[in-house]
Amino acid sequence: MRKLVYSVAMSLDGFIAGPKGEYDWIPEDPDIDLASLFQRFDTLGSGSGTYRTFRAGGQESMPGMRMIVFSKSLSEADCPGVEVHSGDAAEFTTALKKNDGKDIWLFGGGKLFKSLLAADLVDEVEVAVAPVLLGEGIPLLPGPAERCRLALTRHHAYASGIVLMNYAIARG
Repeated sequence: MRKLVYSVAMSLDGFIAGPKGEYDWIPEDPDIDLASLFQRFDTLGSGSGTYRTFRAGGQESMPGMRMIVFSKSLSEADCPGVEVHSGDAAEFTTALKKNDGKDIWLFGGGKLFKSLLAADLVDEVEVAVAPVLLGEGIPLLPGPAERCRLALTRHHAYASGIVLMNYAIARG
């Protein structure tokens, strides 16, 4: 079965985006192997807020990936090259995980992460902690939320100050 992986950048104080969705605070690091990250996934899922920010940055889809936006306010006509799903995200994701393919990248979207985590559908959390304090913004996991135990599976510190940490959801 495919894994659902929440893979995001986060400020040291726990935000995945600034208060207006901005992500200009994420440093670029040539040592981070983005090609390997992209090769792991063939499907990307996001919420409508993340998609709008992504699109405002000049992109409409992720080349080589099936992109699904979970939204009650957007339609496929609004989002060229993207699938828009307005139904139950947990039900859709459960079916998606059973299909053949590579892992599924849950791309941003703290609210979507919260709902899929509560439905016990997230398998891994991969966080690239950037050396910046934002003071406010969109949290990694909006509250209130259930406690979830994680097991560290790997970590790496980069010269830029980014620390990449991979966790498996500790079940049972």
